[in-house]
Amino acid sequence: MSKTLRLTAAQAMALWLTRQESEAGGRFIEGFWAIFGHGNVAGIGEALHAWREELPTWRGHNEQTMAHAAVAYAKAMNRRKAMAVTTSIGPGALNLVTAAALAHVNRLPVLLVPGDVFADRGPDPVLQQVEDFGDGAVSANDCFRPVSRYFDRISRPEHLLTALPRALATLTDPARCGPATLAFCQDTQSEAFDYPESFFAPKLWRIRRPRPDPVELAEALAAIRAAKAPVIVAGGGVHYSLACETLRAFAEAHSIPVVETQAGKSALVWDHPLNFGPVGVTGAASANALAEAADLVIGIGTRLQDFTTGSWALFRNPERRLLTINVQAYDAAKHGARSLVADARSALEELTAALGGHRAAAPSAALKSAWFAEADKVTAPPEAEANALPTDMQVIGAVQRSGGPDTVVMSAAGTMPGELHKLWKAPQGGYHMEYGFSCMGYEIAGAMGIKMARPEAEVVCMLGDGSYMMANSELATAAMLGIKITVVLTDNRGYGCINRLQKATGGAAFNNLLDDSLHANPSHIDFAAHAAAMGARTEKVAGIEALEAALLRAKADEGPVVLVIDTDPGPSTEAGGAWWDVAPPEASARAEVREARARYDQARRNQRAD
Repeated sequence: MSKTLRLTAAQAMALWLTRQESEAGGRFIEGFWAIFGHGNVAGIGEALHAWREELPTWRGHNEQTMAHAAVAYAKAMNRRKAMAVTTSIGPGALNLVTAAALAHVNRLPVLLVPGDVFADRGPDPVLQQVEDFGDGAVSANDCFRPVSRYFDRISRPEHLLTALPRALATLTDPARCGPATLAFCQDTQSEAFDYPESFFAPKLWRIRRPRPDPVELAEALAAIRAAKAPVIVAGGGVHYSLACETLRAFAEAHSIPVVETQAGKSALVWDHPLNFGPVGVTGAASANALAEAADLVIGIGTRLQDFTTGSWALFRNPERRLLTINVQAYDAAKHGARSLVADARSALEELTAALGGHRAAAPSAALKSAWFAEADKVTAPPEAEANALPTDMQVIGAVQRSGGPDTVVMSAAGTMPGELHKLWKAPQGGYHMEYGFSCMGYEIAGAMGIKMARPEAEVVCMLGDGSYMMANSELATAAMLGIKITVVLTDNRGYGCINRLQKATGGAAFNNLLDDSLHANPSHIDFAAHAAAMGARTEKVAGIEALEAALLRAKADEGPVVLVIDTDPGPSTEAGGAWWDVAPPEASARAEVREARARYDQARRNQRAD
């Protein structure tokens, strides 16, 4: 008769997770972020305390942002490790839904364990329970179903025997990767069961590398050999496949230029001769010129989001064909592409071996040098008295000049993603952008997660006052844990990015900048004092020269540093870029809107569905 261990369901979950190993070394689930409430403190809380040495538990200040930290950790670890997040029921659980959607869109692993209602329904309805008048099986946690790659409700202790392996299988599957949610009924957490000892045997989780199908490989080879002007669009899958060096070797061997998405940026070091920079709406003129002329667009590990494709108006060559290399067939087949469903590194290795000495015509190096000349102009320090307030581009230049090969710059929403994508000269692996969901509030928590994954890196978080106001509480967590991040907070008094978009679509400046919003009293927020109150060392700097000096001082700090600088909300980089499909109204009393609509209708003629 097999041996058993009598454990509560929560204890069994904690013990099982300590035995799940990563090919990167150590546990696959590195630890738990937790905010306890009546839905998880008695069961999961007791279990995490019991295994706190093997499975660390970190306390967050907001359920959404501690999940952001977990997601950023997984991204920085190239999906080789992940974290778990547990909350109470009701509002605590629902605060996780935004973070679940972020992980879902970005294909990143995180284990979510929200508490749930009582399985036995004894105290029904329990505090914070959401009731459906027509469905007694529904709880607030059903909101996780559309934003989870795997969802299960643990209403009996033995459910873990199948649910936990399925959850980890999802988190480690390169094609299905995304959030796994185990809605854990609170009475079930504390219920004991005789679990087989064999269930807790150590297991190593490997990330599989599917090889290309021979027929698809032959078709891809024929397309590459026939192309006169191919271009590679490098996506996040290049990083997750650990294929950066393989991509470099492939591009060099076959003289094919590379352009980078937000997730793919830093796959090649910025000054590699075949790296022609960022592509798409926030792209470089060099990259977009190649994309417009390409007769074969080779997407590698990209889901071809509208910012990458210029809302499918960027690739204008009438002979253009798509070849998409992706581990997920859903992504590989988009827009009628010729699919090569495979791991990125495996596919590139087989393509290189079969292509032999085949080389495309060398791209013009002048495109790249001309672009960086333009980028250097806008990131240069301002001349004395040249502008009353620095621009975001000049702030980026200051961070660039103060950084080094170990600097990782990160952001998520607002002005910074577009400007950083265009202008940041990234060392390999030196760029972390959450631009699948572009979630305001990811930044500070995300920076903390990156630093936990890469303690040797100098992590610089760049965000505006709008994002800071949405989610800043994990700055206190970083201070409490002694996690060193440098936050560069640009105060342009509102949502400057959307204000520019509003005006570009013909709208009047309205409800985005603080001074264009309805208010009884002017808003004057002392961000430096606020950040200092949460434990960060802070400086309010005046100008770019002062910012550069502050950035150098920040390198000596051991905890979080926040540097606040006032910036101009108006300017953005005029060079580069591509059209983005944001529809102005077809009818309006404003002449500016009608003119914007006319420009929009003209631009839409370049869109291609094929």
